[in-house]
Amino acid sequence: MGKVKFLFEEKDKEPLECEIFDGETILEVAHDNNIHLNHNCGGVCGCSTCHVYIESGEDLLPEISDREEEYVDRARNPKFNSRLACQCKLEEDGDLTVTIPDQSDIIGHEH
Repeated sequence: MGKVKFLFEEKDKEPLECEIFDGETILEVAHDNNIHLNHNCGGVCGCSTCHVYIESGEDLLPEISDREEEYVDRARNPKFNSRLACQCKLEEDGDLTVTIPDQSDIIGHEH
């Protein structure tokens, strides 16, 4: 178990801290806490709309797979710390800090 601190590129949103349990994805935690994060493919690593930046705690997550890396490369403004929230499952107890890119320009829906 741990916590995820969500930071937002959108200036009008305040940081939010939420609990995360082993085996839960960042995407699941976001949606359980009413945080807008698109995921057009339904969270199955089939698009890049749930793209996030892992600011800290990356060692608590599984390594990025080739498939995830392929979709991250298609994301808007990918960086060295980019991941897909649907693929980031907490594997060890600890805290994460995640930045959610501005969702306002992403054509998508929240399911």
